[in-house]
Amino acid sequence: MPKTVLITGASSGIGRATAELMARRGWHVAATARDPEALRDLGGAPNVAAFRLDVTGEASVVAAVAAVVDRFGGIDVLVNNAGFGVFGALEGATAEEVEAQFRTNVFGVVTLIRHVMPVMRGRRSGTIVNVSSIDGRMAAPFSALYYASKFAIEGLSESFRYEASLHGVRVKLVEPAHFKTDFFQRSIVMTEHADDGEAQRNFMEWVRLEDEKVPTPERE
Repeated sequence: MPKTVLITGASSGIGRATAELMARRGWHVAATARDPEALRDLGGAPNVAAFRLDVTGEASVVAAVAAVVDRFGGIDVLVNNAGFGVFGALEGATAEEVEAQFRTNVFGVVTLIRHVMPVMRGRRSGTIVNVSSIDGRMAAPFSALYYASKFAIEGLSESFRYEASLHGVRVKLVEPAHFKTDFFQRSIVMTEHADDGEAQRNFMEWVRLEDEKVPTPERE
């Protein structure tokens, strides 16, 4: 019987590439996004279904997990991929932007784990894949909040894997480098501070130039 994978942030980038790959391999794919319309072209195959899931809302997570279990009978793999980045001067970030960064990239992962673990624990099997980043292992300028959220995922994953293993569940950490997705076009919020303006512009121009050179996330 095919296994089932639930993927957050499946509307673009690594999440979409993962959903397409797993669908081709015959898995049951529960592709999720805040706007299910963005997943409409993924839902044509009988082994793929789109679900609304906002990782920042616990009720949304509860409803999505229940819907996936109802549709496919369980969840064998959870891919925590959804996220965005607050880039720019740390001093220029508002309290709301700081909170949003961690509510999505960190607290969202925790919420998914809390509600998917009972499903996996009941079967004493499963795999949780947390998509971190190379940015969870190193730092760069004008990315403090985004990098901090990825460093948090590293510690979360390394610690929680011990708890999960008691119930037959594995935790894996994926640390992608820079790939050409639409992340810098649709998934970042830029902050600014007057005293850092020129340095920030220079750094982001370098990022833009690097973005033109990198490969796409699909397997060649």
